Amino acid sequence: MNILILDDDITLGLMLKTWLTKKDYTVQTAISVAAAKKEMEQFNPELVISDLRLPDDSGISFLKWAIAAYPHVVFIMMTSYADIQTAVEAIRSGAYDYVNKPINPETLLIKIKEAMATAQTQELVSVRPQTIVRPSKKTEFKYVEGNCAANKRVYELVKVVAPSNLSVFIEGESGTGKEHIARMIHEQSKRANGPFVPVDCGVMNKELSASEFFGHIKGSFTGAISNKKGHFEEANGGTLFLDEIGNLPTDIQMQLLRVLQEKKIKPVGSSKEIAVDVRIVSATNEDLQQFVDAGKFRRDLYYRVNEFQIHVPSLIECKEDIQAYAEYFLEQANVEMDKRITGFDNAVLCHLKLYEWPGNIRELRNLVFRLVLMAQGPTITIDLLPEPILSK
Repeated sequence: MNILILDDDITLGLMLKTWLTKKDYTVQTAISVAAAKKEMEQFNPELVISDLRLPDDSGISFLKWAIAAYPHVVFIMMTSYADIQTAVEAIRSGAYDYVNKPINPETLLIKIKEAMATAQTQELVSVRPQTIVRPSKKTEFKYVEGNCAANKRVYELVKVVAPSNLSVFIEGESGTGKEHIARMIHEQSKRANGPFVPVDCGVMNKELSASEFFGHIKGSFTGAISNKKGHFEEANGGTLFLDEIGNLPTDIQMQLLRVLQEKKIKPVGSSKEIAVDVRIVSATNEDLQQFVDAGKFRRDLYYRVNEFQIHVPSLIECKEDIQAYAEYFLEQANVEMDKRITGFDNAVLCHLKLYEWPGNIRELRNLVFRLVLMAQGPTITIDLLPEPILSK
């Protein structure tokens, strides 16, 4: 089995490589995300052991990029920071597990064997339900709905547009839950039994973006050791969600427009076109109209993906929903951390409602997970709140 180790600590990388090589694994190392991306294509690892903090990017950004480009690769993350929020985020982003530094090689070896055994049992090499195609069964999807007027307007628009085949453009601040709205559209559409494939355009490798979207055939370029399906084929019959669409390279914008017009793709290196039936839902936290006016985003593509627009409100616009969101995340945190916290003290809820939440729902979720981790009693008490929230 091929294993890639990504860590800017050269000594640690060599130590782990020596140890795992003795255990009959084939191992390569990389000290930066840029180098790791090259190894992904050339070395074709089945498992990646990656640090969370890297010199040129974050380990989670690399994880998201790799999942989009190589969905069958298993990830184990390493961190020397006792931050459960980061570790949980890594797992929710697609990592199988994480290990703390300093690394115990025996513990790491056990996790590697468990990860690959799980993958083989499920006939997959990663556990990422959001990209698995289930043509005959609806994807399970749960999301708490807010009750404020702005949120109710969003759900009304979702209900109206979901049954159609219009391309939907979702705009809103970072952390407002745009992907959740995209999933709601998919779940309420006629494509609900098809796949929902999310793609983070913000972490996409520009050199490999054509291959990631349209696939490639074996031998089409250095490192193309087998045929590979792109996102469009994976999403065939379902929904392709393009998050941070404004980051797409100009040449890919042109190819994407052609695919949306002709409903056909051509894998890299192939002369054969493949018909695809995909609905596009896209999102951004930027002003895409400004990108268009500045010549950074094609106007014709903008109109193609923006047939119907939905604005997702910020959390500050829907303060009356904060308690419902917090209680929902509390339930999630209890399950993930095997705890039994029953709720929030009234003083805590008061401070949560006064805080401005620049990170929106994502920031609230991260805070709740941290509070659940730290809580020793049956409820979340005010002494657990961080200073920025206590000061409100």
